[in-house]
Amino acid sequence: MSTNVYVPRPVAEVFDFLADARNLALWSSGVSSVDKAFVPPGADAEYRYRYPGRRRPHRLVCADFEPCRRIAFRGQRMWSPLGTQVPLYAFDLLPHAEGTLVRLSVTSSLSAGLVLLAPLIAMAWRRDLPADGRKFCDLLGSGGPVRPELPAGPPVRISPAPHGFDYAH
Repeated sequence: MSTNVYVPRPVAEVFDFLADARNLALWSSGVSSVDKAFVPPGADAEYRYRYPGRRRPHRLVCADFEPCRRIAFRGQRMWSPLGTQVPLYAFDLLPHAEGTLVRLSVTSSLSAGLVLLAPLIAMAWRRDLPADGRKFCDLLGSGGPVRPELPAGPPVRISPAPHGFDYAH
């Protein structure tokens, strides 16, 4: 699942914010907390984080690090009675106008019985990722999820209901 957001800040500034995985807990619904210890950003940088609903911390590793272009974090495989899940949080950055266009992506690699729940997991991310994008934009400045502009149509006239007709019954 992915969504695009526009942030009115330079690419380098947005990348530096994303490269510090501790910031994920500030806006991502897929990360409830990240240990506060500083970890130098870079490929294979390793953090300890908590996935929502999990009691013990898991590893979060920087799986892709291309300064000012792309960064991705892969979570440790999490076991459940239905199978395992490995989350990948990826961010692609592109300079745009006076700021940065960011593609926020989440991929969950599922195994065993969780594969049968893939449509439900995808539905949850389709619901949550746009909200995460709005929180990300609010944190870094104005802006919001990028949506194509719809052409303006004629104003819609609302006419009153005919007398004696009840729409509720």
